[in-house]
Amino acid sequence: MTSAEQVNRLLALVPYLQSHPDAELGATAAVFGVTAEQLLDDLNVLWYCGLPGGMPGDLIEIDMETVAETGRIRLTNAEYLSRPVRFTPDEAMSLVVALRAVRELAGGHWAEGIDSALAKLERATGAGSATPHVAVAGGSEEIREQLAEAVAAGEVVELDYTGAGLAPTMPRVVPAQLIVRDGYGYLQAWSLDRAAWRTYRLDRIGAVRGTGESAPEVGQPPEFGHGWLDQRPDAAEVTLRLAPRAAWITEYYPIRAVRREAAAIEVDLLVADPAWLRSLLLRLGEDVLAVSPPEAAAGARAAATEALDVYAAG
Repeated sequence: MTSAEQVNRLLALVPYLQSHPDAELGATAAVFGVTAEQLLDDLNVLWYCGLPGGMPGDLIEIDMETVAETGRIRLTNAEYLSRPVRFTPDEAMSLVVALRAVRELAGGHWAEGIDSALAKLERATGAGSATPHVAVAGGSEEIREQLAEAVAAGEVVELDYTGAGLAPTMPRVVPAQLIVRDGYGYLQAWSLDRAAWRTYRLDRIGAVRGTGESAPEVGQPPEFGHGWLDQRPDAAEVTLRLAPRAAWITEYYPIRAVRREAAAIEVDLLVADPAWLRSLLLRLGEDVLAVSPPEAAAGARAAATEALDVYAAG
């Protein structure tokens, strides 16, 4: 439990307790998704919060003895926090942009809820056509709808999928959820062929076919956090030895380790898409001094040779 999570919870807890006088400790903890012990810790923090000055009349008052004896929460002297917390203009605008990105992948009742929230935020903030629109590489709307329906129905589906190596496959999967990361839409699904969780880019799914099979119990997918690439079994570590002027890539790409020398820089990075590495190596050009393992550079060498042959042929 981070301090930021606790602060967010406290800001919502005070208006809740004001609108639910004599609230029961366990029921309130359940509303906020925490244990009764954690809620007691929160109340002990609230006891020291209030207006500037810190005098008894400035602080929130909680009858902790009553909480201990009866399990009932009685909070007073916090009228100044009875109003809902409001977004700053920057926070509201960020939320509008994020919701627009999520809306590109949402379907069904999710889309209706997002559209309603967006309309309210846009009216409140005056956001219009000048607000940035986020483009998500999320494949076709039809495919997203099919996958969303399969998730809701708990159905096994078969995909026409083109992987990072550009080889077509037809995996049979149990769809779990659609998510967005770094401008791309992904499907998290349990692969029945590999008996493991896999992540599929939506713009690489050519078709979805329902099988009519009920999905087996597979549990919850792994967290798709910022370190999701580290968890991919198909991601390989590649080491690039570069000229010092290519050090800019350490600020633009997720690098695992950096070793600097006077005449060169070495970086370790995880690569799950050979096409992406090929593009990066071609962009770096003569600044690439060495690649380990050497076969990781084969695609870039072949592409460069082909380009030079075409150029020489006129």
